[in-house]
Amino acid sequence: MSNQRVFTRVEPSGTRGTITRAAIGEHPVAIEVNGFGYAVMMATPADLRDFVTGFALSERIVAAAGEIADLDLFEAPLGWIARLTVPPARAGAIAARVRARASDSSCGLCGMDNLEAVHRALPRVPASTIDPAAIFRALGEMRAHQPLNAATGAAHAAMLCAADGAVRLAREDVGRHNAFDKLIGAMALGDLAWEGGFALLSSRCSYELVEKAALSACPALVTVSAATDLALARAAQAGLTLVSLARSDAVLFPPS
Repeated sequence: MSNQRVFTRVEPSGTRGTITRAAIGEHPVAIEVNGFGYAVMMATPADLRDFVTGFALSERIVAAAGEIADLDLFEAPLGWIARLTVPPARAGAIAARVRARASDSSCGLCGMDNLEAVHRALPRVPASTIDPAAIFRALGEMRAHQPLNAATGAAHAAMLCAADGAVRLAREDVGRHNAFDKLIGAMALGDLAWEGGFALLSSRCSYELVEKAALSACPALVTVSAATDLALARAAQAGLTLVSLARSDAVLFPPS
């Protein structure tokens, strides 16, 4: 996940010294589905089974983790390979999606030749009211669940929070999308549900994070930084409660 490197440290006074810090792992993960090369994602090589499962759910490759017949992970000289086997009924859609991808991106959009795919229908999520006190509690607990970020200063986190704000599960990755996929995959594999709780992410909120939330039936999404206009619009379409700019001193609820 990380390795130690020696850096030169320069203070405002001009004083120089050396410091040893961990550098976060960032490695290519090639995802193959039923023999098709589907995507190459840059990710931190930890909790990869969770990541690939969550990615398959977020990309609508499968509708449930149980549809994944096999998931094999291999470490190669230049990265990792994840080989998924899913029902033949999904093979046609997978082949079409592969043909549409001219390049790969953590956002899952680059290479789509049909802009309507950005606005494809999202499922409606359960109605939710979120207690601001629960958000502040989760924010207070957040740092304790970010060991990778504490070591490297370069990891995003995604957390499953109970309705009262207690952090139940957390995952970290160099990419904010990957961290959320890891959390979604871990929940699916562990048979965990939102149970009236919410997701807390250490990042800004762009539209694809809203999509991941909606597809996982998450009723409320809280992000430390601001939401984009498309994220707000997509959240409204899905009935997703979206709270952004969540800091220790204030939170921003969506426009009424």
